[in-house]
Amino acid sequence: MSDEDGEEAREVEAGRATTTAGPVLRAGDVIRLTTAASVQFMKPIVVRVIRELPNRHTYDGWLWLDAYELGKKGEAVARRELFVMRAGVQVQVQAPRSSGDARSLAPIRPVKTVEVV
Repeated sequence: MSDEDGEEAREVEAGRATTTAGPVLRAGDVIRLTTAASVQFMKPIVVRVIRELPNRHTYDGWLWLDAYELGKKGEAVARRELFVMRAGVQVQVQAPRSSGDARSLAPIRPVKTVEVV
């Protein structure tokens, strides 16, 4: 649903802003992406949102995300730009609302092991 200015209608669902097409994502949100978000996710992935990329023009209901792909232990393994259908995004964990410690949202880099010969 759109108003005269072309803005999507927004609602509040369980304390979270949504559009008629799906959730509004914030930095720090952890989301699961499956084929409901795009056919490229035949093998589902979990990512932590860095930001939505609103300056890229997309089809109605689709969006570009800047995100960290998370490994099995929840650590960031790759930074990715993803094109997804908003309605197919599954929010797993919402970002904290307080302006607390921003370092908790920083990626965890894997430690390289060095073999001494």
